Amino acid sequence: MDVARNHPKTEPVALPRKGTFRFSSVEFLIALVVFFISAPFVEDLPRGNFIDGSLLTVVLISGMLAVGRSRKLLTAAAILAAPAICARWIHLFRPDLPRQLFLIPGLVFMVFLIANLLLFILRARQVNAEVLCAGISTYLLLGTAWMIAYLLVANFSPGAFAFTAGPDADHVLSGFNAYYFSFITLTTVGFGDIVPVSHTARMLAATEAATGTLFMAVLIARLVSLYSSRPPNPDPAKKSD
Repeated sequence: MDVARNHPKTEPVALPRKGTFRFSSVEFLIALVVFFISAPFVEDLPRGNFIDGSLLTVVLISGMLAVGRSRKLLTAAAILAAPAICARWIHLFRPDLPRQLFLIPGLVFMVFLIANLLLFILRARQVNAEVLCAGISTYLLLGTAWMIAYLLVANFSPGAFAFTAGPDADHVLSGFNAYYFSFITLTTVGFGDIVPVSHTARMLAATEAATGTLFMAVLIARLVSLYSSRPPNPDPAKKSD
């Protein structure tokens, strides 16, 4: 009797490399949520800047791993993430340096993450936890990217935003206020306590509001399309017959 015929040689199964969406999208979303929830509380702590910098570093590294589904893409993500992380820590120890040193590399890396997450969602063949987490993460990253853009505008033009209420009236947009304004604009809430004044600030705010609305519409349409195109599950009763 041929032993090889009865016991065919099994080929080893290649496991996906860590750093793909299958392993990192959930962790990336958790890091983003923790970062956003802690932002208003960390800012007032004695060492709040260093805590905020540590949390942001975790977010950037998690994002790098989340989109690094191949060696080339992981290398590109690391090349873009390294300047943003280094610049953030340099700015913490040398706050006298220009803020653009951190903001511009951070904005470039955020755009890179958004583009790769969108590609992942559009190329997905079925709705699963990775696709859902990627969609939510992309939405949060959109608000973060526009937040950095607002800080850049406020840095070049301190009077680009006006505060109409609260203790920060007539102050320059910075810190948690930038997060707050970005996300109320992204969700098209707009309470009116922070108002864009300059043409550049108004253009960014209008673009962010339109992007937030269109993204949710496209994301929901894509998820519904993926779910409706899924083949029906076989009937267990017929399968047993």
